[in-house]
Amino acid sequence: MFNENITRRSFLTISAMTAAYAALDWPKISAYSAKLGPKNQYSTVVIGAGLGGLSCAAHLAKQGIPVTVLEQHDIPGGYATSFQRAQGKFTFEVSLHGTSINKNATARILKDLGVLEKLQLVELPEVYHLKTPDFDFAAPSRDPEALIRLLSQRFPKEQEGIRGFVSEIFGVAEEGNQLHQKKGQFVKALFPVQFPRMWKLRDKTLAQLLDEYVHDPALRNCLTALWGYYGLPPSKLSAFYFAVATGDYLKNGSYYIKPNSQALSQSLVEVIEAHGGKVLFEKRVESIQVKNEQVQGVSLGNGKTIPARAVVSNASPLKVFQEMLSAEAVPADYLKRLQGYRPSISSFIVWLGLNKELRGKIKGYEIQVQSGQGPEADYQSSMKGEVERGSFGVTLYNNLFADYSPSGTSNLMLLFLCGYEPWRKFENDYRTGRKEAYNNEKDRWTDILIKRAEEKVIPGLSSMIEVREAATPLTNRRFTGNPGGAIYGFEQSLENTFMTRFGNRTPIKGLYLSSAWGNPGGGYAGVLRAGETTFQNMMEDWGKE
Repeated sequence: MFNENITRRSFLTISAMTAAYAALDWPKISAYSAKLGPKNQYSTVVIGAGLGGLSCAAHLAKQGIPVTVLEQHDIPGGYATSFQRAQGKFTFEVSLHGTSINKNATARILKDLGVLEKLQLVELPEVYHLKTPDFDFAAPSRDPEALIRLLSQRFPKEQEGIRGFVSEIFGVAEEGNQLHQKKGQFVKALFPVQFPRMWKLRDKTLAQLLDEYVHDPALRNCLTALWGYYGLPPSKLSAFYFAVATGDYLKNGSYYIKPNSQALSQSLVEVIEAHGGKVLFEKRVESIQVKNEQVQGVSLGNGKTIPARAVVSNASPLKVFQEMLSAEAVPADYLKRLQGYRPSISSFIVWLGLNKELRGKIKGYEIQVQSGQGPEADYQSSMKGEVERGSFGVTLYNNLFADYSPSGTSNLMLLFLCGYEPWRKFENDYRTGRKEAYNNEKDRWTDILIKRAEEKVIPGLSSMIEVREAATPLTNRRFTGNPGGAIYGFEQSLENTFMTRFGNRTPIKGLYLSSAWGNPGGGYAGVLRAGETTFQNMMEDWGKE
């Protein structure tokens, strides 16, 4: 019998996992909603206007639940934002390079919210573009056979393994999509049969998956080039998380939101406000009030208290459970579990506004300049802050659409994944405004990345620069509150991914998570799903009271 493959613990973890990979069951939602009675009895506060918080708030507002989003910044979006320099001449994207938002769960979520039709989506010309010391390689969009053919031509001895690996990740992405469409409905004992690829990868690293199919180091580097999108090298990264996301990119394409990611965040705000909700800016939540293990509301920095039956945190759970709640309200075992997980890697970013047009002169959109060390060594270089030797990315936004910046100019991003430790020594001075040493180091890193981009991708780059700006892990921490300036929430390591991923319910009644830190994890698709999942959790809990 197939059910012999599944232990009691597996039953529980499968159930937890499907919550994040299942579409909303609207008949059940409607039934729960009908049981609630007066909706004004379910007032909800959402801490943070990142995409996870906005997604959950939009779902709640559409059900008539009174919801108030409190954001410490003066704009919505978290990392899904933009900013301007040179009196508005240049608008810089904070995070988005491309996201899978076509014929998949993300598209269905945004369609349910009435947001998808408002977005202008521009398909990327390629899923990713590698520039290694030995060759250039561009992974074609929505054409798996072309990808297999191109790689097989370069690595003919590995042709069978290439097809096997690509088929594996496509299959995982398709199973994940099927599970979402089925609203998470399946026979638990038959899960390994219904979703064999997902089951197979539940406890494997990406490196272990690669070992089954290919061996050439250069080929492995090509196949795993997007590891940086998920924040861990193949030896540490969940094979499932890589496969379900990368398979989606390769199968359905990668897209940019025109004019920038701020459009997505603003559209979600508009849904919330159109259905009676509020999004308030420059409002910092200092504490969450709890009585008899039940949420009562939140207190702001100005001393004002906002009562609420439920609180949804888009903020890091480490911050919530260590700083916003009284010690007696936090179960010790839950806090210990939280503290056992690691925040993800952070980033060092340089934005450049150029006084020359590069469109059509430099090939590619998002170019990953490989160091030649391989992903494991690159990860270590990132963690140590070896900006002069690790791999980095160059994104030429005007190559995606011509009017990204004014005629005669170009808009660039240089990205180096970075650990927090190289910047920790500046932490205290940064907080108190003594930034001379910090700024000197930031300028040094900026100069190094510009020089490397000039040598490898854009000859004469330094002579074209009109505007330059940079952000460090300390910048990320300042604007998001994320420990370590994390950009992906908790790491997607085997002990906290897929079936074992940290859940969005908490031990405190009425307190939920909706962010990259919870289930299923980081990235635009991940946090939008988190919002949908948390909304369903809340409706189920209220409907069963």
